[in-house]
Amino acid sequence: MKIVIIGAYPNSIIGFRGPLINAFVKAGHEVIVMTAPASEEVVSEVTALGASFRPYSVERNGLNPVADLSTLFEIKKALKSLKPDHVLAYTIKPIIWGGIAARFIGFKNFHAMITGLGYAFETGSFARNLVNIIVKHLYKFSLTNAKSVIFQNQDNRQLFVELGLADANKCYRVFGSGVDISAYQKQPLPEQATTFLLIARLLGDKGIREFAEAAKIVKQSYPNVKFQVLGPYDSSPDKISASEVAQWQKQGHIEYLGETDNVKPYIQACHIYTLPSYHEGLPRTVLEAMSIGRPILTTDAVGCRDTVVNGENGWLAPPRDAGALAVRMIWFIENPEQWQKMAAASRLMVEEKFNVTQVNEAISNIMQL
Repeated sequence: MKIVIIGAYPNSIIGFRGPLINAFVKAGHEVIVMTAPASEEVVSEVTALGASFRPYSVERNGLNPVADLSTLFEIKKALKSLKPDHVLAYTIKPIIWGGIAARFIGFKNFHAMITGLGYAFETGSFARNLVNIIVKHLYKFSLTNAKSVIFQNQDNRQLFVELGLADANKCYRVFGSGVDISAYQKQPLPEQATTFLLIARLLGDKGIREFAEAAKIVKQSYPNVKFQVLGPYDSSPDKISASEVAQWQKQGHIEYLGETDNVKPYIQACHIYTLPSYHEGLPRTVLEAMSIGRPILTTDAVGCRDTVVNGENGWLAPPRDAGALAVRMIWFIENPEQWQKMAAASRLMVEEKFNVTQVNEAISNIMQL
């Protein structure tokens, strides 16, 4: 069969979808990957997996009617030209414009993978509320004829069904993107100053401001504890500026590590992996940290709560609450004898629920490949 996978951000295609592409190719399928124009390195990595690459124009953030219509027509043209048997789209714009393009040409085997709700589902200001309404209508229109809608957590699935955005009979749940447990092997906790690490794009809804505020609170009593942030700046309206990060560093609360294509050494160098996000599909970096064997501190929020059993492999804190986050950080600092037990529980949970092989098998079965 010929399968087209449509994403938006080229630099994440290998990290997040590489094992799935590989699984499809090994099963004998022809795979074409579509994202925004990519570097030669990314294209070579895609072709090394046995797939081919086709760029298209897509703006990941914002609503620009001219650019978005161009995206729609490019996807429509690609589907008519490639004549695939199945299309799998993930993240908001590929799902919306891919689903609408499929609907326009009468293509039946369109599959959407909802990896999280993101900024577009947040409410508050007039602009945010307007975007929220527009996005819901676009989702509903694009998913009407979808063959399947795949979610990474039960909360998002339930929300889409309750809002009438997707038919319950077409909705499925898998355990995130999965993690390659052989690539992310369990590693011993380092012998150095206690280190909390957060990996994310520099966005407000990742809880980075709460992380910085909690670090400030904790350092008043434990000045030697390290608080590290790793991840790229972003162009989203929800972005955190370089000047804000520089201010945290100047005050000595946060150590900003920049961005990287390989998170493993940074996770291995930390003791507690922390993600105070407001919402996720199912956070990939948390799964990678669990696979490496790290206790987890995250929020009792959609997607995040699926990765932690309180007191067993880590703790959940209320989202948007720096004070509560600091309380849990202090618990970890004062109870280092609990780290090994939690680290082992994290690894076991990944092996049992979040193994990428099991996730990819589930996706293949849902798509009826």
